[in-house]
Amino acid sequence: MTRKEPVVEEFDEKDLRVGKRPKDWAAGIPGVYYSMKPAIEHMGVERTLRTVLKMNHKDGFDCPSCAWPDPDKRKTFEFCENGAKAVTWEAAPVIISSDFWAEHSISELRERSEFWLGMQGRLVEPVYKPAGEDHYRPVSWDEAFEIVGSKLKSLDSPDEAAFYTSGRTSNEAAFLYQLFVRGFGTNNLPDCSNMCHESSGWAMGQTIGIGKATVTFDDYENADLIIVMGQNPGTNHPRMLTELENCKRNGGQIVAVNPLPEAALKRYKNPQKVRGVAGKGTEIADQFLQVRLGGDMALLQAVSKRVFEAEAKNPGTVLDHAFLEEHCEGLDELRDYLLKLDETTVLEATGLRSEEIDELAARYIASEKVIITWAMGITQQKKGVATIKEMINLLLLRGNMGKPGAGASPIRGHSNVQGDRTMGIWEQMPPTFMDALGKEFGFEPPREHGADAVETIKRMRDGEIKAFVALGGNLVSAISDTQVAEKAFENTDMTVQISIKLNRSHLITGKEALILPCKGRTEIDRQETGEQFVSVEDTVCAVHPSWGSVEPVSDNLLSEPAIISRLARATIDGKIDADWAGFEKDYDLIRDHIANVVEGCEDYNRKIRQEGGFILPNGPRDSRTFNTPTGKAVLTVNDLEYLERPEGTLILQSLRAHDQWNTTIYSHNDRYRGIHKGRHVVFINPEDIRELGLKDGQNVDIHGVYDDGIDRVVRAFRVVSYPTARGCAAAYYPEANVLVPLDRVAQGSNTPISKQIIVRFEPSSHTAPTEHDVAATAPAPKPEPDGFTGADTTPAKVAEAANA
Repeated sequence: MTRKEPVVEEFDEKDLRVGKRPKDWAAGIPGVYYSMKPAIEHMGVERTLRTVLKMNHKDGFDCPSCAWPDPDKRKTFEFCENGAKAVTWEAAPVIISSDFWAEHSISELRERSEFWLGMQGRLVEPVYKPAGEDHYRPVSWDEAFEIVGSKLKSLDSPDEAAFYTSGRTSNEAAFLYQLFVRGFGTNNLPDCSNMCHESSGWAMGQTIGIGKATVTFDDYENADLIIVMGQNPGTNHPRMLTELENCKRNGGQIVAVNPLPEAALKRYKNPQKVRGVAGKGTEIADQFLQVRLGGDMALLQAVSKRVFEAEAKNPGTVLDHAFLEEHCEGLDELRDYLLKLDETTVLEATGLRSEEIDELAARYIASEKVIITWAMGITQQKKGVATIKEMINLLLLRGNMGKPGAGASPIRGHSNVQGDRTMGIWEQMPPTFMDALGKEFGFEPPREHGADAVETIKRMRDGEIKAFVALGGNLVSAISDTQVAEKAFENTDMTVQISIKLNRSHLITGKEALILPCKGRTEIDRQETGEQFVSVEDTVCAVHPSWGSVEPVSDNLLSEPAIISRLARATIDGKIDADWAGFEKDYDLIRDHIANVVEGCEDYNRKIRQEGGFILPNGPRDSRTFNTPTGKAVLTVNDLEYLERPEGTLILQSLRAHDQWNTTIYSHNDRYRGIHKGRHVVFINPEDIRELGLKDGQNVDIHGVYDDGIDRVVRAFRVVSYPTARGCAAAYYPEANVLVPLDRVAQGSNTPISKQIIVRFEPSSHTAPTEHDVAATAPAPKPEPDGFTGADTTPAKVAEAANA
């Protein structure tokens, strides 16, 4: 039964507690407890069983959390702690009633935290904020679509609108959305990938011709060596730990490369096995390299240099000459460059000892099957694209591509962000996709590249984009330079959010604003032709169906495909040859069009109904073929650059707490790092605390250090003595986003560099956390040139292959 519960109280962090030391193991019985306790409390026993026991099963729904793949043989409890929390957050039968909007002004709600907003319950009716007013008011669905359609049709150009997409969106909804947007006449399709794995897509597209993982699910347990870089699987994709454990049980080794020691990469207690419940569990990392922020590129180059040196000492025994000769280009240029690599520079950049790098190189050379896997700790660096190219270099040198147990594996944080890109959610889709789309629907799609997430904020700020529509997500909190982003949103004529629950992006609005509530992935989707399912693509290119398992919290909710279809009918009906009404009634019609447009999705309706779905083709993985201009994988030369910090500063990275999924906050705890009842903390090495004249436990204001005349600052953050890499610090996302200038982006991918923020600290006069602050204003600086180094300047045809 749907219910309205009392409003939760805000946390003021006066009771913030810091443990004596971070945990050195993850999961176990506590993982089960913290999964099931909130689920049963908020959903009840019956709804809990109907959701968590159906999650990731072949006749159930795909986890709305991360994109970790599913095994062929699935366990009863095929979910993790964060997955259970995500389901509880979505499926708890608590709703926001109509009187909420009259009781709470938008100005009042803006003072609330993301946690409080999310805990108010599900959105169940469209609401509208007219220009000049400070309250939303309920409206009918017909009225809502008329308001949006009229505004979009009134724009002087389709490029005056932008259409954002979250990675939770299904393949069917994503395909319809991009069709609607391109039928409207623009390629302004920013998405969450712009802020997370865009660097992966560009680097891999330009070197191996595809921006996706070149491994299968089974490769993980069969690898001799897995190098885990810039990620914390215990919090962000916990089911990965089982495959790391399987790798160890099969004799494989794990190396962790990260500025912070993470509990899950030390030891894993698998709650589905006796040794994980009654025993000590499994030690995961055989070697931990505590790299300095931004030092990953230097580390990878140093290991590749050692591979070349080992080959020189024992010719014909280290490099995979047959693979390199048949499938690769650029070997001589790379060898010449790396053999001149300066060891002193490497050690300064990485903060490591030569012996540690020697050990990693020895492990790599001794292994026949190697996987390198990474996440946003790499992609959100200024040289993120070049760093991933160095991973590809290292893998190619010994033929670790296109064979079992080996390959490149970016780990996607959103559940279907990869599927969205496959379906056309990208501002730069290649001509082959656009040709097929235009032919299928009888129109000429726009060809000029559109705006990504950062560019969208800039154009909104400058008045060039006047209408913003978001299919899920919380862009205003997720993007960098928070105050600039908020002012950009407020500078628009209209903002429209298609959402499940309330978040800050609903409160930082244009002159007019609408919220359109939608069904969640956990909920049964009934349409005129019967019960529908959707499909998603995981991080290893597997596409499978997803069926809702519980009744929607309200009969008034529409599905994402239904909302998109009705928006299209209100805006571009008759402009292209699309059966919008039919798409809403029967999702098979959508999949029939996907089969004709999207490469690899031929006969989609039949293949998606196969047990377990199907795997999309992947040239490097399947046949060692590479969609590059020469048909060969490209070994690239990338000039080494690392971030030097001025005296009295540290390099800060933003990261998630354990009870968090992107900007969604489940609680104010991070038990693995020992933080309870608070989030406004900054983790600093104890030696750096002493050198900076700070004290463990004191409150500080954190200032970004840039030369643009703007003092970006967050106030009253508690200093926490923590074993970070020297010279490095960490704070939670999205609170730290205000410190990242909008123009500070990764070269080539335009991704905000949230892992390389230069900051200084001042004792705080505030005793409690305050909202972010900008102490001075100045004209926006000119962005740095978006250039590539070395072999980054590959032909345009390679760029088209990125994320193909």
